[in-house]
Amino acid sequence: MSQGGRREGAGRKPRFEGDKTVAVRIPERLRPVLDAWLEDYRQLLSVKSADVSNLRVLSEQLSDLSLPLFASRVPAGLPAPADDLKEAGIDLNALLVERPQATFLVTVQGDSMVNAGIHDGDLLLVDRSIEARPGKVVVAVIDGELTVKRLERDGERVWLMPENPAYRPIPVPEDAAFFIWGVVTNVIHPMK
Repeated sequence: MSQGGRREGAGRKPRFEGDKTVAVRIPERLRPVLDAWLEDYRQLLSVKSADVSNLRVLSEQLSDLSLPLFASRVPAGLPAPADDLKEAGIDLNALLVERPQATFLVTVQGDSMVNAGIHDGDLLLVDRSIEARPGKVVVAVIDGELTVKRLERDGERVWLMPENPAYRPIPVPEDAAFFIWGVVTNVIHPMK
């Protein structure tokens, strides 16, 4: 029997779908942020892929994107003379994302939120650091299923409300596995 060295099947088992792991050093003050993110990632992995019918998490980071911003506003009423003076470049991250470390993108699948201006295929910017209060549109997990709905409270009872009369409100039972990923801050959708 040999001593030491590499043995087949020995060592710590991977927790992230068999991916190779590496040690990473981070500042101690960022540990709670990383721990929270890892817990959310673990919960994401526990959501069955077949149940993720409403949303698909985009893994790409928001990249720096600067577009021209023109000095004059475009009236939505009566036409006004055109002004081609470019005022500045605008970084969409700076305009749309207050807290980059707490913000992610998801793509919507379905039409349960059309009356809130959220359509099938739209991109949602979701901020995890905003308190999910009644009236806010949230991305939530209920019993392993992802959804985007308006959060409402009736006394002690929590509801996930669609914005389309073809769908029923979803009551959140006290014993449900319920988690709010974040609050929707912006909707990006193409004009058709």
